[in-house]
Amino acid sequence: MILSVYAGATRLAAPVLRRMLLRRVARGKEIEARLPEREGIASLPRPPGRLIWVHAASVGETVSALPVIRLLAAAGTVLLTTGTVTSARLAAERLPENAVHQFVPLDVPGWVARFLDHWRPDAAVFLESEIWPNLLTACDARGIRRFLINGRISAASTANWRRAPATARKLLGGFIAIHAQSAGDAANFRALGVANVLEWGNLKFHAAPLPCDEAALAALRAALPGPVWLAASTHPGEEELVFAAHRALLAEFPALVTLLVPRHPERGAEVAAICSAAPRRALGQMPAPGQVYVADTLGELGLFFRLSPFAFVGNSLAGFGGHNIVEPAILGRPVICGPHLENFEESAARLRAAEALREVADAPSLAAAVQGWLADPHAAQAAGTRAAAAFMDTERLPERLSHAILQGVP
Repeated sequence: MILSVYAGATRLAAPVLRRMLLRRVARGKEIEARLPEREGIASLPRPPGRLIWVHAASVGETVSALPVIRLLAAAGTVLLTTGTVTSARLAAERLPENAVHQFVPLDVPGWVARFLDHWRPDAAVFLESEIWPNLLTACDARGIRRFLINGRISAASTANWRRAPATARKLLGGFIAIHAQSAGDAANFRALGVANVLEWGNLKFHAAPLPCDEAALAALRAALPGPVWLAASTHPGEEELVFAAHRALLAEFPALVTLLVPRHPERGAEVAAICSAAPRRALGQMPAPGQVYVADTLGELGLFFRLSPFAFVGNSLAGFGGHNIVEPAILGRPVICGPHLENFEESAARLRAAEALREVADAPSLAAAVQGWLADPHAAQAAGTRAAAAFMDTERLPERLSHAILQGVP
């Protein structure tokens, strides 16, 4: 009953969703030439042979899925869908040769049907919490075997699903397997009656280190002779706090450069204005002593993690849920975060146990945390060594997941 009502509501909402997509184009959130993909109209032909569809919401999920995608692409074509412009750009740069990208259709029955009828995937792999009812039921109607990898579900979401047990069984029970990213997530899935739950570890712990252009690294190191620190993946409301911390630190470190990487590069001009007309990488400018440097480019986070001895990771101070704190850790960088790490509780627990995570609440405490590691670089380096060690228990997870998926494909 719930699924029927949802399908009817989304069908009626199609005109509103079209207008919403046009507004998103105006804000740089959609690519106008590719809007038909959001209605399930493919911009590419389907390649012959076996095709596995992988859906990841945005950049973080795409990065964690790339090792699995590369392994799957060795056995046939992979179709990656995402929902954001930044993830599409990342896909264009980093997908293997035997993989293609499309924007995922919005969850309207007709749009979903058009998408699936064109691509005819042999299996569908969803990342984390991408549970779209019309997409999942349409897969089931076509006999498309589906998997959920690195699945996560909060206690609050579990409580909500329990109010609709039949819907939970239909949607969650329809997965051939659910690979949960933590023991807590696995327990929540099982509490909803899901039988085939795999506990093989968090895929984000097993991702390869972010790439880096060595020439760009050398050029920036030459331009950064003094102290430097990084604020990565920041969201609106956090840049003001980072800039306030930067100004507070200048009295002790007058040549300090704060590297600031906004989560969405298109906000570069806005962020530079917040930071007193800070130089921007997107404009070809270089950092200057005593200033913030806005790194408003895509796909260079690995470069900036390597330039700094430690990193603040955003969406945790003024935002909600955090971003991937494993990425700097596996590069040997300890982490500073705000209190909102709801999406990374297990990795935060590992870093706390390793004494490689400092948690802050505002600009003064952020400045104090930065000051502590700038004043004692040996302590920061030791914390970075412990951070990397916290995620060294690799169990060849991408290989295990790709094997499980391929075993379930006819």
